[in-house]
Amino acid sequence: MAGAGQETRAEPATADREIVISRVIDAPRELVFEAFTEVRHLSRWWGPEGFTTTTRSFEFREGGEWDFVLHGPDGTDYSEWIRWLRIAPPERIVLLHGESRDDPNAFESVLTFAPDGAATRIVMRTVFPTKELRDEAVEKYHAIEGGQQTLSGLAAYVTDLAGKGVEG
Repeated sequence: MAGAGQETRAEPATADREIVISRVIDAPRELVFEAFTEVRHLSRWWGPEGFTTTTRSFEFREGGEWDFVLHGPDGTDYSEWIRWLRIAPPERIVLLHGESRDDPNAFESVLTFAPDGAATRIVMRTVFPTKELRDEAVEKYHAIEGGQQTLSGLAAYVTDLAGKGVEG
């Protein structure tokens, strides 16, 4: 609530803690959404360029979890964990992402999938617990470039599937 003399801001109060990445993908929304629902899809495109993924466990449902390891091109392994908070096919996924189930620095991401003609516009809005954690993710872990590369991998994967006429 803004007090006397305080300016109200049009942007969300979380703006200094956010990273927003979007991309238009030349594939139907249902197919783009489906690429998030099954581990056989995720393991083919998830992560920045040069990274591979090994899944320990995967359950795509609200409250379900994905426990996995990202393998960096330099041989470094990164333990990762995602809890699917809300799923509204084929429009929206809300998830919590950290290094482990009890990670106090876990961040929330909202993914939206919107039709854009015959293509799909995906928007990934990530909110970190603090501005400092957001800045660290950007500067130390190259989160913006990594997110853009991840969506590029998704685009290449589902565009290839769509081109082959593959459904799921």
